[in-house]
Amino acid sequence: MAKIVNNKLKLYGFNNLTKSLSFNIFDVCYTKTEEDRKKYIEYIDEQYNSERLTKILTDVTEIIGANVLNIAKQDYDPQGASVTLLISEEEVPLYVLDPSCNRGILTPTRENIVGHLDKSHVTVHTYPESHPQRDISTFRVDIDVATCGTISPLKALNYLIDSFDSDIITIDYKVRGFTRDVDGQKHFIDHKITSIQDFIAKETIDRYHLIDMNIYQYNVFHTRMKVKDINLDNYLFEINESDLSTEERQEIIDKLNMEMNEIFNGTNIL
Repeated sequence: MAKIVNNKLKLYGFNNLTKSLSFNIFDVCYTKTEEDRKKYIEYIDEQYNSERLTKILTDVTEIIGANVLNIAKQDYDPQGASVTLLISEEEVPLYVLDPSCNRGILTPTRENIVGHLDKSHVTVHTYPESHPQRDISTFRVDIDVATCGTISPLKALNYLIDSFDSDIITIDYKVRGFTRDVDGQKHFIDHKITSIQDFIAKETIDRYHLIDMNIYQYNVFHTRMKVKDINLDNYLFEINESDLSTEERQEIIDKLNMEMNEIFNGTNIL
C-alpha cells in the first residue's frame, strides 16, 4: 500500500510525472473583400501580439503555482507571434539560476525573448490565415503547458478559454511517466480525472457542443468544443447584420457553419 500523508502520496524522491495540456482555439470571421481580410489580420496581430500573449502565459504560470525562469517572445512579419516560458514548480535561487535566464524581466533592447520553467514550459503560437474563395478568415492559437511535479496545467484551463474569442476549441491532456511511493510502487497518475470537461466551468460547457475521446488506461484525454449559437454581428467585419438581407444573412451563416464543422470534425465537407 502507498503511504498517504495529509491525503497525499508519500513519494520516494521527486514527483516525475509530466502533465501536458495542449490547447488550440479557432476564431472564425466573415471577410468579404481583400481589404476586409487584410484588416482582420491586422486586428488579430494587434490584439494578440507577443506582449499580450506574454501577459496571458505569465498569468497561466501564476495560476498553476509555478515560477518564471525565462521568457522569449517574437512578433513575425507579415503576421503571427510566439512566446515561450520556462517555469519552475519552486522558485529557483539566484545563485543556481543559469545566467541566460531573464526571470521574465524583459528589456527593450532584446528583439526576441523565450520563457522557461524548471523542467516545465509554456508556449503559444498564433496562426492568422484567410482564403478569398470562401470569404472566411480564421485565427488559430496553439498553447502548450507541460509541468512536472504536483502543479497541474488544468488549473489554468478556464482562464485560457476566457482569454480568447473561441469558436472551436480542441484540448489534449496527457500524463506521462511515473513516480514511486516510499514502498517502490509505481504511480502513473496522481490525481483523479475522467474527462477534461470535469475542469471546465459549467457556464462555458453550456455555450458549446462537446465530444470526448479518452484512453483511460494510458491517461490520455481529448475534448473538442464547438460554439452552439452564432450571433452574426460577432462574425462580421466592417458591416452590421442589419445591413444585410435575409438571404445574405443565411448565406453567411452557412459559410461560417461549414468552416466550423470542418475544423470541429477535422475533415473537408463537400
